Amino acid sequence: RVWILFLLILTNRKNSGLYEDHLTILNDVNQTPILWKNKGDNATIHCNHTKGINYFQMYWYRQVPGENIKLIVFTTTAKPDHDFGDFDKKKFSATKPDAESGTFTVENLEPGDQGLYFCAVSAEAFFGEGTKLTVLDPKREITPPTVKVFQPSSKECRNLKDEKERKKTLLCVARDFYPDHVSIFWQVNAKNVTKGVATDPAARLDDKTYFITSRLRVHAEVWTSPGTNFSCFVTFFDGNKTIIKDETVFAVEGMFMWNSEIT
Repeated sequence: RVWILFLLILTNRKNSGLYEDHLTILNDVNQTPILWKNKGDNATIHCNHTKGINYFQMYWYRQVPGENIKLIVFTTTAKPDHDFGDFDKKKFSATKPDAESGTFTVENLEPGDQGLYFCAVSAEAFFGEGTKLTVLDPKREITPPTVKVFQPSSKECRNLKDEKERKKTLLCVARDFYPDHVSIFWQVNAKNVTKGVATDPAARLDDKTYFITSRLRVHAEVWTSPGTNFSCFVTFFDGNKTIIKDETVFAVEGMFMWNSEIT
């Protein structure tokens, strides 16, 4: 049985490589967060905004893996016929009942419909957070990731004379998960950090499961501060709930303190 998942993208679009200079994402443009559908069903995404009645134009975009984002349909309350361009009206449909809401439907769902779908409002293109459409392989079991944090190399930056330039890199590896609905964040001494974090733009497929890596660079003096702990958290959505897997290492000693799972 093939299930199709629409999942709200919660990760930063800059990390996913989807940002364009003209693309503006705002909290006042909202899309359907999660939809589960069978192959062959229709899937409808709802979009609404609070920007006011002067924003009566609505655009629906799709980005399939390996391709650039494309406009599927332009809708407006000013006319009943929607402009689908070269796209098939038998495959896609849309409604625009009023200035502040609209819907977009993918008909007769197939694995090839997998991709990211965006609602945008007015000519300035204020985007919603987006909806990710994933086709699950019925032969693959939904599996949360295993997480491992590797301490910095003892050779890293040891030849730098300027102490301010000396930095150490911790590596977090999440692997053996399916599907690829994960996000990663770091904590130092139980406080979230974003400075010095570099995470892969997307999970990569390794045979039948996915893996993703993230790096945290800190000043060498932070790594050598006794008692300081560094934690990598990986969130995974299994279709029903979000599971958090994490691992923590301590400064200098690099001993693993715990590996936990939160559901």
